[in-house]
Parts: sequence; C-alpha cells; structure tokens
Amino acid sequence: MYRQIMYGCQQTLIHAPSDVWAIIEYLCTESNKVWNCSVYYARQIYFKTGKIIKHAEICAEMTRSKNKHFGAMYVSSAQQTCNNVAAAFKSFQELTKLWKRGELQDKPSLPKYRKTGLFTVTYPKRWLKLTDDGIRIPLGNQVKTWFGIDAIYLPMPSNLKWEDIKELRILPRNRCFYAEFVYPVEDIKSQLNVGKVLGIDHGIDNWLTCVSNVGTSFIVDGKHLKSLNQWYNKQVARLKENQPQGFWSKQLAGITEKRNRQMRDAVNKAAQIVINHCLEYGIGRIVFGWNQRQKDGANMGSKANQKFVQIPTGKLKERISQLCQQYRINFVETEEANTSAGSFVDGDSLPKHGEKPKDWKSSGKRVKRGLFSTATNWYINADANGAANIISKVAATLGINLSGVSRGALTTPLRVRLWTLKNPPTFCLNERSEI
Repeated sequence: MYRQIMYGCQQTLIHAPSDVWAIIEYLCTESNKVWNCSVYYARQIYFKTGKIIKHAEICAEMTRSKNKHFGAMYVSSAQQTCNNVAAAFKSFQELTKLWKRGELQDKPSLPKYRKTGLFTVTYPKRWLKLTDDGIRIPLGNQVKTWFGIDAIYLPMPSNLKWEDIKELRILPRNRCFYAEFVYPVEDIKSQLNVGKVLGIDHGIDNWLTCVSNVGTSFIVDGKHLKSLNQWYNKQVARLKENQPQGFWSKQLAGITEKRNRQMRDAVNKAAQIVINHCLEYGIGRIVFGWNQRQKDGANMGSKANQKFVQIPTGKLKERISQLCQQYRINFVETEEANTSAGSFVDGDSLPKHGEKPKDWKSSGKRVKRGLFSTATNWYINADANGAANIISKVAATLGINLSGVSRGALTTPLRVRLWTLKNPPTFCLNERSEI
C-alpha cells in the first residue's frame, strides 16, 4: 500500500565570515535570476502553445542557450530552481482545472517574475558531504574561478542525523541567511478516538479557544502576541516617518526579522499545545472554524483590521493540520458563520454564510465582551460558546456526540500564556480566564 512520506525542516541562522557571506549572497542573487529566466521561457511556451512545460525542458533550454546565470551556479542547484518554476506552473494548471469546475472562486494567475533580490538556493543530499569542517557545499567552476574557492562549509546540527537529511536549502530573509535541513518525519501511532472532538474558535485576545466533548476547555492567550505586533508597527512607523515610499534599512530589516521569529515561535508553541491536549485526552478529531478570505474582507476599522490581519492565524491553522497528519488526528475545517451569535446551550440552528433566514434570532445574547448569556440567564464564556458551536456545525454530518460538552468547560476555560510556560511543548494550563 502506498504511503505518502512527510517531510519536516529545521532552520539554523547562518553565521559566516564576510567572504563566505558574499558568496552566499551571490548564489542567492543568481538563483533569483535563474527563476526569472525560467519563468519567462515557461510563460512564452504557454502563450504560444497553451502547454505547461516540464522541468527537464526548462533545464535543457537553460543549458542549450548557455544562460549565464544558470551556468554561474552549481548545476544541480540551478536545476532545483528550474524545478521550482515547473512545480509552480504545474500548480497553476491544477488550480485552473478546479476553477473551471467551479471549485475555486478566483481565477488563478500564471507564476510571476520576482523582483530584483535574492532567492532560495537548494542542494540535494547526494551533492553534499559531511566533513570534519562541517557540511561541504560545492560551488561550481565559475564561482571557483571568481572567488578562488570550490566549496563552503556549514555546521551540522547536533540534533539531526546526517543519514536522515534529504536536502539543504539556503534561505535569504531580511538580510539574514538560514540553512534549512529537510528530513523525513515518521507518522506517530497513538491510541485516539475520533468520537472525541476538539472544537477551535480563533480570535485576537483569545487566539485559540478550544472546547472538547470530553469536558475540557482552554484558551491560548493572544494578548502578548498582539502587543508584539503593536510594538513592531510603532517602530516601523517611526523609522519610515518623513522617508520616501519604499524606504528600507538595516534597522527595519532587523526588527522585521525579530518580529517574524516571534510569530513563528508562537505558531509552533500554540500548535503543539493543541496536539498535546489531544494526545493527553485521546481526542482523535479537531474541528477548526475558518471562513475563506475572512482577512481580505475584514471590516472592523483600521486599528482592529491591522491587529486581525497581522496575527498569523492562517499559518497556525496550517501547522495544526500538519501535526494532525503526523499524529494521525483527523483535521476538519468548517465555516464558522453565526457561531458567535448562536447559543450552544439552547441548541440554536446555525445557518451557513449567506443563508440566514430573515426571522433567525439567537436565543441568547452577548452581555459584554467575553460574556454570553443563554435564554435561561446562564452566563458562559462567549468564545467557548463559539468553539462549541463550531463542533455542532459538523456534528450531524460526522456523527459527533455533544453530550460531553460540560458546563464547566463553557463557563471557566483555562488560559495558557505561551511565553510564561516553563516547558512550552508540554500541555500546561496555569490560569483560569476571566469572564
């Protein structure tokens, strides 16, 4: 039986002397130019014949035309850049089929050219070698002629095995370079029950509110995350004041990279907390409430929109989905229309977006921020009510039993603060939320 292999990646910040740094920057610049040359050729073939070109044809054309940027890189590395272009056009072809069948709202566009700058450089494992000086990365004849060296060396991560590494990528990001190691990830077998479900409602102050049908609930706090974004926006506004449009500097690049690292750290910690909770209680299914393009159409005012759009909830959703695949947890995504307005306790119907009847009315109401009152004046956490309603959206379709959603879970969910946990990957609930 065929089983798809999952791959993980680990990034390490590259610290290198100025001469090695210059070579890495040169390679990333040439990779960016190879991308644009390949895109141009693939687009012309598509315009003239309507066909999607394959990676072998792109590489053959780059070799036949003696493209100077292709020749400046190590051959296999330049071929990987061409392969990325071919994959982008293949994805365009598949998305076009979905759009023609009416399964995709927006018409996909052809892969576009990249602006002048840097792009990823990729090396397959077979061209790398582990030495006493680190991982040897070959550079090619042209680089050897110009710079006088035929290879550079990067340190091998101590937590990875050399035999497990399949690929090495050099990623340029905000005037920094990262070494990304790609390795296979094995599925983790665990005793989980798909009848046990965790519903997730996302927000800003309460980044994730999770309620299960086994009587548990918790909130991943988002206030600190919002504070980090606010600090970043203020610093950017200060540094760009009285500067021309498109202004950028080392200081802007530095604070942007710092902010992005903090966001990635938060995404990984929050996703692992959710997965650990499922493993602890044997929960085999996650239902995530998500409306397509909700950030594009956000209309909450300029300040609220900025907070909502800059919080990386989409990346968090994708990370949870990836971990679910690894741990064999069933991940379900559902639209969340009317889940905040309807009363779970009173069993309100939850019509889909655009299908709400004119006479539809909630049995309860939101008393104040974070507090929801049911028809019987039972006060519960508003976000916990939304998370429970997200489960009920798919309960009939998936045969989910909702009787395990307890009163305590809806009234006093526990709060997790990401940056105060002593051991973030381990599920820990350290404070009750205020409602």
